[in-house]
Amino acid sequence: MTTPKRAVILVSGGLDSATVLAMARAEDYDCYTLAFDYGQRHRAELLAAERVSKALGAVEHKVIPLDLTAIGGSALTDNTIAVPDHSDEAGIPVTYVPARNTVFLSIGLGWAEVLGADDIFIGVNAVDYSGYPDCRPDFIEAFERMANLATKAGVEGHPLRIRTPLIDLSKGEIIRRGMVLGVDYALTVSCYQADADGRACGKCDSCYLRREGFTAAGLDDPTRYWGSVID
Repeated sequence: MTTPKRAVILVSGGLDSATVLAMARAEDYDCYTLAFDYGQRHRAELLAAERVSKALGAVEHKVIPLDLTAIGGSALTDNTIAVPDHSDEAGIPVTYVPARNTVFLSIGLGWAEVLGADDIFIGVNAVDYSGYPDCRPDFIEAFERMANLATKAGVEGHPLRIRTPLIDLSKGEIIRRGMVLGVDYALTVSCYQADADGRACGKCDSCYLRREGFTAAGLDDPTRYWGSVID
């Protein structure tokens, strides 16, 4: 019998990571999904990550508890910093969480070694994103080099790959790919300050990018809102 092809998929409950999970499944990976309870403003995205993982056939879903509120520095982990409305201003926004993807990928790397998985999938994007430095191709390439220096698997000749299938896609392209693969985007939550029922604010960068993506894809956005939507 052949050894199953395994992959760790970082899932946030949003539309990008849902699409990445569907892409990994389409490549015949046995998918092990990993979400993080890191002190973010709402738990709705964790419930969404669990829903999406189940709907798309993950073999196992884990939620890792972290306390990034202990260092703060982001509107997502410090309630004294307000989540801003969407803005076209340049620069790294206050919703950037210091070292988040570095920490998440490191834990994903550990689980991949335990599982004997050669691939870790993450939904970073360098086109329609909010200016976060840990979503850039240079960061991913550097992390992959580090991963293969830092692990037993890498040292013993079983290189690990960080897979970023969305890196060069627009949000509209991502959504179209996901629809072809059967992703139900009504299961996902993308808002930075969704309420307990997963309804979005309609004003933050994440809401704006999601809404623009569905418009570009020529599809109806299934997002439910608690706030007024701004264009």
